[in-house]
Amino acid sequence: MSLEALGKLVEEGKAEESEALAGKLLEEGADPLQMIEALTKTMDRVGDLFSKLEIFLPEIMMAGDALAVVVKVLGPYLEAAGGRELKGKVVLGVVKGDLHEIGKNIVKLILETSGFEVKDLGYDVDPLDFIKEAEAMGADFIGVSSLMTTTMPGQKEIIELLKEKGLRNKYRVVVGGAPTSQLWAEQIGADLYCRDAKSAPYLMTDLMEN
Repeated sequence: MSLEALGKLVEEGKAEESEALAGKLLEEGADPLQMIEALTKTMDRVGDLFSKLEIFLPEIMMAGDALAVVVKVLGPYLEAAGGRELKGKVVLGVVKGDLHEIGKNIVKLILETSGFEVKDLGYDVDPLDFIKEAEAMGADFIGVSSLMTTTMPGQKEIIELLKEKGLRNKYRVVVGGAPTSQLWAEQIGADLYCRDAKSAPYLMTDLMEN
């Protein structure tokens, strides 16, 4: 069995089989970081299929569940491999009114394997809840995803609420999602725009260091 087989099981949403194979691969000496890389490609593919309407929300949720159990299995191995040196804390979620979380899930996976602690708020998250959770966690970043143009103003609302509460300088606000852009980030006063999941840990690390 191979990483390709694991990716296929995750893509098909077979959580128990994915968990078992992941454990077997690790016992046989598979590199946990390579496994994460392969699974990231799998979830990219799932996202592409969803965008083409070749699969729908239930299939994405099943793939996400399968991915979650594999990541849990990988956790101790990633720590042993030095993949979990804490670089920062992130509150991450999809804005209110938006139910598309596949991209957010990929970002979470990549951030965690790059050394960030992530609190995943899920989807359809109220702007105030981002702030409450960031306060509770002691977060460095508030990461806000929006996959529809109609929900993009929710990203701006979070920044406005931070200003109202005198907390704007306490958190770095990161925005992303298909309809967002660097121009949009600048317009609403976000600290960072991430075009894709892969760039997120590098850009966020750079922002913390500068």
